[in-house]
Amino acid sequence: MKASQDAAGKGRLKIGFILSRSFTLSAFALFVDTLRLASDEADRSGRKLADWQVLGNTRHLIASSCGVQVAPTSDLVDPRSFDYIAVVGGLLNTSAPVDEGTIAYLKRAASLKIPLIGVCTGTFILAEAGLMKGHQTCVSWLHYDAFRERFPDLPVRADRLFNLDRMRGSCAGGSSAADMAATIVRRHISSDAERNALEVLQIEKARSALDIQPRRPLSIDSDDPRLKAALIIMERNMENALSIPKLAAAVGVSRRQLERLFQDKAQSSPALVYKRMRLEKAKQLLLQTKAPLIDIATQVGYDNASHFARLFREAFGERPTKFRTTARDKPSLVVSESPASLS
Repeated sequence: MKASQDAAGKGRLKIGFILSRSFTLSAFALFVDTLRLASDEADRSGRKLADWQVLGNTRHLIASSCGVQVAPTSDLVDPRSFDYIAVVGGLLNTSAPVDEGTIAYLKRAASLKIPLIGVCTGTFILAEAGLMKGHQTCVSWLHYDAFRERFPDLPVRADRLFNLDRMRGSCAGGSSAADMAATIVRRHISSDAERNALEVLQIEKARSALDIQPRRPLSIDSDDPRLKAALIIMERNMENALSIPKLAAAVGVSRRQLERLFQDKAQSSPALVYKRMRLEKAKQLLLQTKAPLIDIATQVGYDNASHFARLFREAFGERPTKFRTTARDKPSLVVSESPASLS
């Protein structure tokens, strides 16, 4: 993603924020505080290395989804004043999340080659305005189906935390806003500035665009609280896998009842779902880490690498070592973070 040369030449990273009605406060706060702390010296909240404004057509307070209100700090000034303009979305059932004047402003910014970022469901606002065409969009798994339904012709993914694709950025929201902000800080300011921000935020390490989103187990949908509880228990007991009788007892049902529940709601047995969940976790670890095969096998509850490799091949059609090599070579599975695309 290339920043505006006009803005970049002024010496500070400058970002304009547009907050939608019922925007997500946590995503905005984490993004802007990463900028503040990256620019800070001696806890004075200075703006030496980065600057930001909350843009608005009016100075009326904008209410977040949790009720906290934020006041714009600037009118819709010349988009060339900024390196990026970030749209922070929120509740999808909010009608007209931004006004027509703001949409026109975003279109003008795009025509001037100012990179636009969709934070949380801000991507929906950009897509609705026709500003995500030709770019891949990253959304939360929670909003994946809604995005595909609304914009069937746009490429979208819900496996990664964020994506910086040429002149557009997008992120799943929540804490991934800090991860994307940290990447931008590192690219435009320095690694030291990024480290300072993360340390004060008590974030040990920023996750990259290659990191996988935390998500619901296997995307199994059910309103049955017993099934939900069983899936959560499975997810939390990967390394020390529980027996099915122990899992049933933890949920408060008999083994037979648990088997019937899974067949009715997930069309599978609990043992097969548990196995698949562990192997899916192994797949994530193969993509995200360079850990030896035996370490990954242990983390998902298998005592030896050969047994794990055999089960992995049965499930996914190739051995884990080949999967790791092939996946990292496939452009569809790897998001570029090269300086050329993010500078």
